[in-house]
Amino acid sequence: MRVTISIKKAQFANKYGKLILSDGTVLDGKGFGYQKTVFGELVFNTGMVGYTETLTDPSYAGQILTLTYPLIGNYGVPDPSLMDKSGISQFFESDKIQARGLVVHELSEVASHWNLTMTLDEWLYNEKVPGISGIDTRELTKKLRIGGVMMAALVVSDSEIDVESIKKQLAEAKSYSSEEFMDQVSTKEEHIYGNESESIVVIDTGVKNAIIRNIRDLGYRVVKLPWNATIEKVLSYNPKGVVLSNGPGDPEKCPQTIQTAKQLIEKNIPTLGICLGAQIIGLAGGAETYKLKYGHRGQNKSCLNLKNNQVYVTSQNHGYGINPDSLGKTDFELWFTNTDDNTVEGIKHKQKKVIAVQFHPEASPGPYDCKYVFEELKSLIKGGDSNKK
Repeated sequence: MRVTISIKKAQFANKYGKLILSDGTVLDGKGFGYQKTVFGELVFNTGMVGYTETLTDPSYAGQILTLTYPLIGNYGVPDPSLMDKSGISQFFESDKIQARGLVVHELSEVASHWNLTMTLDEWLYNEKVPGISGIDTRELTKKLRIGGVMMAALVVSDSEIDVESIKKQLAEAKSYSSEEFMDQVSTKEEHIYGNESESIVVIDTGVKNAIIRNIRDLGYRVVKLPWNATIEKVLSYNPKGVVLSNGPGDPEKCPQTIQTAKQLIEKNIPTLGICLGAQIIGLAGGAETYKLKYGHRGQNKSCLNLKNNQVYVTSQNHGYGINPDSLGKTDFELWFTNTDDNTVEGIKHKQKKVIAVQFHPEASPGPYDCKYVFEELKSLIKGGDSNKK
């Protein structure tokens, strides 16, 4: 079979661009994408591929994303309108770019791929998102690792940029930790995928499409509900299990979700928490959460399964975690730990059918080593003992 390779060139690149950090650092680069000024928490991701999935991950809402891999955009962007048989986007994790801005070292101004429909700069332009290239992302990442994530302004313009004016606006911008994200990322109404007789409810605090797809692969109908769905609303669908999804921001800003999670635990409904969902389950069970210095964002984060003493490579994107010292006052036990810094990466309830992981078992992008976590949920639903694994 002969495959045609599409080639497209950048059309919205080489503008004026500046990245201004809250510590006063000003970095000059070349703007691309949409001309505007945005403010957000500056973070970095160490993944080598998957910028389409990464940029559409709702967990990046409110953030300016730095990609450490030096060359970005060479394979362009696929068609956002393509759906799978369940009506889920084939190549994107949500229906739009969620990050407020993009920072790269080198933008590939020529994109080539069989599945290409547009270039990266064209995609950003269409979605009104600014990007900047020509930045020393290695040095920037070192700064964030040493000093921690910080607020920043990203400016793309067709004329010279007034740095002092932007600095004043940055000083007055709302901090990431104070923002309320659920109304931005969560569904406003129920969405149903499939027509199977048995359902799993997904409480949407910024769910990635790949999570829904993996649940569908288990053989269940998926009912996606808003972040503040009550336990009565959840139980009205007679679900076999519940998934609390990933998402952005401080988990303590999801009080309704925490309350529902408490009741899921009390009623012993098979439940899986992922990323933000894991933190919410931890809070519901009496644990505490905290903000990490610079977070875990990448596709090669190694985690140790304490049940079988095996290390798995995981995909991650989070800035908050569960305080390990607080687990002692809960009915949870450690399941996974991070091999780099020993942070909590997974917990299991000692009596109830409740499990949670801080990493992304659905990957997208990243390795599929931990897709079996979804099978763990199915085991809980079928009456198996997940604590043996």
